[in-house]
Amino acid sequence: MYRYLEPAAWQGDGMSPVNLLVAALVVVASIIAIAETEAILASRYAEQFFMTELALFCIFLIEYCLRVYAAGEDPRYKGVTGRIRYIFSFWALIDLLALLPFIFYAGDHSGFFLRFLKVLRLLRIARLGRFSQAWDAFVHALGDRRYELMLSVMLALLMLIISSSMLYAVEAPYQPEAFGSIPRAFWWSVATLTTVGYGDVTPITAIGKLFAGMTAIAGIGLIAMPTGIMAAAFSDAFQVAKEKADEKRRLAESNNISE
Repeated sequence: MYRYLEPAAWQGDGMSPVNLLVAALVVVASIIAIAETEAILASRYAEQFFMTELALFCIFLIEYCLRVYAAGEDPRYKGVTGRIRYIFSFWALIDLLALLPFIFYAGDHSGFFLRFLKVLRLLRIARLGRFSQAWDAFVHALGDRRYELMLSVMLALLMLIISSSMLYAVEAPYQPEAFGSIPRAFWWSVATLTTVGYGDVTPITAIGKLFAGMTAIAGIGLIAMPTGIMAAAFSDAFQVAKEKADEKRRLAESNNISE
């Protein structure tokens, strides 16, 4: 059971048949959760949606219980206390949170709470991350580049503050609604630095336009910096995943030869 449920324990290529089925059901459940937000579909097929959700909930609940039980095969989670630690591990919490929306869905709730529960059901799709060894490698690669990412975030925040302050200083007398304070000017800075440029708020003074142009040019570099870091992290992640797969294949071949 542990070999079929724990991705790292599966000795074959790809995912185990059980995890393939679970991944397919997660995709189906996510599509259903998205479709149910359409009022026409929700009213016409309310009973079908509910019965499908009930069936998926039961399957995922059984799978969750089996994962908790089988986790004891891992030395870190042996015994009752070990399984309790497993329940509070990252992926186990994701599994549990994906089950909760159906439990709280029944009853008379406000419109916002119902919408929140529908959106929360999409948390199921995050479960696909546990089946990808490349995801673990990518997270590790991002961890190795955390200082570069932190530097780019700090530079972006610094640029946001500077540009917002300058536009507040020169534009506030003419556009108090948009630039009457530094927090109000933040929206313009975010839209400009990310090169989105909605155009709903624009400077009208010559100095303001000058700073706007400088901010837009600086935004290109600020966007390129974390993009390059992420691209390098992706490359490292795929390289690590490939090396692990090759090593796993060599071990399997050597075991077959020795037998």
